[in-house]
Amino acid sequence: MSRTVAPPAAPPPVVPRSVLAARTGVAVVFALNGLAVATWFSRVPAARDALGLSAGRLGLLLLAMSVGALLAMPTAGLVAQRLGAARTVALSTLVVATGLTVTGIGALAGSPVGVAVGLCALGYGSGICDVAMNVEGAAVERRLGRTVMPRFHAAWSLGSVAGAGLGAGAARLGVPVAAHLAALAAVVLLGTLLAVRSFLPAAESGTASASAAPAERRRELLAAWREPRTLLIGLLVLVAAFAEGSANDWLAVAFIDGHDLGEAAGAAVFGVFVVGMTLGRTAGTVALDRWGRVPVLSATILLATVGAGVAVLAGSGPVAIAGVALWGIGASLGFPVGMSAAADDERRAPARVSVVAVIGYTAFLAGPPLLGLLGDRVGTLRALLVVPLLLLPTLALVPATRPPAR
Repeated sequence: MSRTVAPPAAPPPVVPRSVLAARTGVAVVFALNGLAVATWFSRVPAARDALGLSAGRLGLLLLAMSVGALLAMPTAGLVAQRLGAARTVALSTLVVATGLTVTGIGALAGSPVGVAVGLCALGYGSGICDVAMNVEGAAVERRLGRTVMPRFHAAWSLGSVAGAGLGAGAARLGVPVAAHLAALAAVVLLGTLLAVRSFLPAAESGTASASAAPAERRRELLAAWREPRTLLIGLLVLVAAFAEGSANDWLAVAFIDGHDLGEAAGAAVFGVFVVGMTLGRTAGTVALDRWGRVPVLSATILLATVGAGVAVLAGSGPVAIAGVALWGIGASLGFPVGMSAAADDERRAPARVSVVAVIGYTAFLAGPPLLGLLGDRVGTLRALLVVPLLLLPTLALVPATRPPAR
């Protein structure tokens, strides 16, 4: 009696070492960018006190960073195609480091104008870097053959955790804002220059295309603005960015003012949020590969809605902090999954990611002044109820992230 023997399972495809090295380089760049941004956010309360600003005036000041980012976004895809992802990330991080340093000097001098100039540079450099590193990350993800983009954004969150922790420590030790920001700017710039050396060649990542003339690149960018799916993804990323950015801008200040915490404790609460973001993005890759984008995004948006509501309305400090953790986990996947969805077509990825980034970063433009002005009337903590009110309708946009049929 013959016995059927199952054929041996095919060995998993061998991933080239250059792709693995690029994966590590992209993760490092994401982490350092998160470190740079969180370093500023963790010292917002100290800068507010040094400048003597109300919530409304602070919101207008924070707007400078968003303006810088929005000035960068419309051309970021074209810059990445022209220079390649590696050179674009390196040059934009130089702008980020300069912006951090100028911001610290402005706070030390008690000059809102100086801080605004520094924040505009920080936002501009971060905006260009954001598009370039997401395009590079999407190219690496395709070559690995599995979902990894949320883990790149988890690396960004890990950098944010480090930035929040260092910020809390610096606040407790009384380290001047200028010295703190300048030291971290140097670390971020040096680390990024080393990391981009392992990026994929520009011809492999969809950037620096030698065959595309500048006029053709501009036509592709304009065409992306007319694509319904790209625009819907952009709206999803807009709300995801608002849910994340409102916590970045206001969570420490809101818990200091609304829950009577000290500056160091407020920075630590911000750290709880980014820890939640990191956990969500790390575990989210497994969930996305198993169940797909639509059900996972729907579940996490609902979780963020509940968490943000608990963080604001809970009468108990520990319960409110638990809500912050849920908020972080729930808000973790919208931005990276939106970027992956925009980059599903490698050839059109730079243009589409640039469009989605422009729409998404509008949240950083409108969010700070909106919440600041609302905070002047109802309190900074209560103003954060805008977040769950915007998240629920976003569920209707989630199907746009479904990968197109090939």
